[in-house]
Amino acid sequence: MVPFKQGKRRTEMGKKELLIKEIDQVPEPFLDEVMDFVQFLKGKMVKEKLDITFASESSLEKDWLRPEEDEAWQNL
Repeated sequence: MVPFKQGKRRTEMGKKELLIKEIDQVPEPFLDEVMDFVQFLKGKMVKEKLDITFASESSLEKDWLRPEEDEAWQNL
């Protein structure tokens, strides 16, 4: 395993290059699990972005539904 400490580089390689190097050493039967985990992480990122979007929407809704807002956007 190539050592990597968060925030400190022990080599000239970046995290992505180190990860690719590690994946290259994973036996074929385990690659499906690696892929599942990567897809899980991508889904988690999407969910977090959606959660932030919905939280922002509900907090801004009270401002959006004011008559002044309707008037300001009427001519656009």
